[in-house]
Amino acid sequence: MKLSLSQRIPPLFNRNVFSLLFTDVEKAVNGLAEGRIVSTYNASTAAPTTGTWAQGDFVKNSSPSEAGAGGSKYVVIGWICTVAGTPGTWLQCRTLTGN
Repeated sequence: MKLSLSQRIPPLFNRNVFSLLFTDVEKAVNGLAEGRIVSTYNASTAAPTTGTWAQGDFVKNSSPSEAGAGGSKYVVIGWICTVAGTPGTWLQCRTLTGN
């Protein structure tokens, strides 16, 4: 789903402020819809070590790179919380690269 910025702003509102606000919202929603890491607020370089998390919560890897030995290389795309808690129990979500 793509969000389209509508220019129909109620006359009561400051048009410039209102338009800027919705432009920011539009960019964030469209970035999330396209899977862009810059629009993901729960991205990190490691599994969480603080905070309270629920089972099934997912944190994207903001700096993925290929790891592993030849023939079984993979990329960690993020971490999933398997046991709720503070910070919970986290497992890597890996995808094979075929290298």
